[in-house]
Amino acid sequence: MVPAQVDGNDAKKKNLKQAIYEQIFNANETILKKSLSVAYGVFWGIFPLWGFQLAIAIPTAALLRLNIPMVFFAANISIPPMIPFILYASFWTGALVLGGNQGDLRLSQMHDLDVIQTNVYQYTLGASVLAIAVSIILGGLVYLILSLRPSK
Repeated sequence: MVPAQVDGNDAKKKNLKQAIYEQIFNANETILKKSLSVAYGVFWGIFPLWGFQLAIAIPTAALLRLNIPMVFFAANISIPPMIPFILYASFWTGALVLGGNQGDLRLSQMHDLDVIQTNVYQYTLGASVLAIAVSIILGGLVYLILSLRPSK
C-alpha cells in the first residue's frame, strides 16, 4: 500500500483549526476566565453600538486579559439572521423596564426605520438591559457546562 499524501492546504487547515480550538479551549485558562470571555463577548454583541461592537470588545478584552477568540465568537451573536430577534427583544425589554406596554410591535416591523426611530430610547434602554441579562445567563451557562465537563 502506498501511504496517502497530505495536501499542504489540508495540513494548514488542520493546523488553523487546531490552533483555534486550542486557543478557545486553552487548558491554561480557568473556567471563570472562559465564561467571563463569553459573557463579555455576548454583552458587546447585543449592546446598541452597531458597527463598533468588535472595535470596542477586542481591545478592551485584551486589556482585561480575556480570551480574545472566545470574546470574538460570542460577540458574533449579532449576525444578520439574529438582528431582528435582538431588536425585537430589545424593544420588548425596554417596554418592560419602562413599565409600559410593548404595544403592537411585531417582528415583521423590525425593518421599518420609522418604528425604530420613534422608539429609540425604549430600544437603547432595552438593548442595554438585555445585553447585561443575556451575558450573565450565557456566561453562567458556559461556566456550568465547563464545570461539568470531565477534565483531561
